[in-house]
Amino acid sequence: MRGVRRVVASVGAAAVLAMGAGNAEAEAPKFSGVTAIGTHNAYEKDKYPYFAQALDSGASLLELDVYVDSLSHRWRVSHSNPFGNDNNCEAAKNPDELYGKSRNQDLGSCLDNIAAWNRLHPDHPPIVFKVEMKVGFNNRAGMGADEFDTLVSRKLGGSVFRPADLLGGTYSTLDAAARADAWPSRDAMRGKFLFELIPGTVEQSNPFDHYWTDKEYGDHLRDLSAAGRISEAQAFPAVLGAENGDPRAGRYDASIRPWFVFFDGDAATYVNKGYDTSFYSANHYILITTGADGVSPAISSTDPTAAEVAARLALLAKNHASVITSDWAAEPASVLGSVTPRG
Repeated sequence: MRGVRRVVASVGAAAVLAMGAGNAEAEAPKFSGVTAIGTHNAYEKDKYPYFAQALDSGASLLELDVYVDSLSHRWRVSHSNPFGNDNNCEAAKNPDELYGKSRNQDLGSCLDNIAAWNRLHPDHPPIVFKVEMKVGFNNRAGMGADEFDTLVSRKLGGSVFRPADLLGGTYSTLDAAARADAWPSRDAMRGKFLFELIPGTVEQSNPFDHYWTDKEYGDHLRDLSAAGRISEAQAFPAVLGAENGDPRAGRYDASIRPWFVFFDGDAATYVNKGYDTSFYSANHYILITTGADGVSPAISSTDPTAAEVAARLALLAKNHASVITSDWAAEPASVLGSVTPRG
């Protein structure tokens, strides 16, 4: 009966978006105008045996934890090992190599898997890769924001939706572009990937590190723009942590505040504390709400019913989320691929 409940509920969830299809805007919503579902730590082998299966899942956001290994000059992908890879990315560069090669590869191979999968599914909906830089960047070791951009660009090329694409040659900052709702429609972003960068847990707990990933990449965007090189940037830095009001004001220098249009925080904190999240949708910012299962009343963090996921998606859409995330990797694509109008 569990499977039956899931099928029925997933059909209902899919219908949520169709119900508003009476006008052109509803038929082709903007990227900023919908709420979708993502999977936490999708690189872990207990979530998916292979990262290509995470891409198959239908989820609109997948997370990667990255360590800068300054000794080997490698971008390690792991939850807790800074000197080794522990993940489901495989040594596969071509579509026919996916789903069977050796795993525990570095970030470059994860990107190779993404590129190979993209060749099989060129019309997929946009997917956000949430990259937690566990220990931050290390410019002194030649593993800074520039090198990250170079790696992503080399591996994925034109399939990345970049900050410059949002600016569109029209707006001077990402904030100006977002407020004007310059985001393309989801249909126009088919085949595209977006990269969200957040500071890592190790970085945040390091008493000697006061230059976290968010600020560093914000500076990077500002400086690239001033130099006429904004097209080189491949990622969007996110303001991490749920706060009321505009969380940029108390954290960043005024020169980089306009370069943050991604926000990322705990879903239960936003909802249970009654924060005014309309700020995010009114300005067309992208709001990632994590731990969606923990919003009262809590549901399973790993194996909820499809009806529970659909109800949680609807609730957080009303609370202006762009993407809700949890450890729901076991859900079918019909559930993880659900999208509903935001706000």
